[in-house]
Amino acid sequence: MDALDLIEAHTAVMVRNFELLSRRTDIYDEVDRAGYLLLRTLEVTGPADITTLATKLGLDPSTVGRQVSAMTLAGLVERTPATDDRRRSIVVATEEGRVRARRVHDRRRDNLAAMFAGVPEEDLRVIGESFARYNRAVARHYDVSVLTD
Repeated sequence: MDALDLIEAHTAVMVRNFELLSRRTDIYDEVDRAGYLLLRTLEVTGPADITTLATKLGLDPSTVGRQVSAMTLAGLVERTPATDDRRRSIVVATEEGRVRARRVHDRRRDNLAAMFAGVPEEDLRVIGESFARYNRAVARHYDVSVLTD
């Protein structure tokens, strides 16, 4: 199997595994995956408008707008008019949104720690750096941002 076939096969399995992890854990009970990523993006970028969030997430602005509306109703984010253009809304995570995102983050980390128990730190770093390179390649190819490096 050449390198591209190896990547293709394992990304297919990873997608399935992400679904499995989502179904078999309570990680996303408080905030779903889309909401968690939106809150993490706000954590990194700070307050942002829908267009900026859509660019960072690689989504259509209408999709992000619907996510923000649902999260506003849930009390996880707030929208305020932009000072330079009152037609635009600036989205900011609420304290409740930050607390829930932190709990999801902690659960995700605990789950990873359990799955990778006994794996040397050096190997974990290689895995993390490989994921980062993969995410940067996707971002470059599709002209979107990446959440973190």
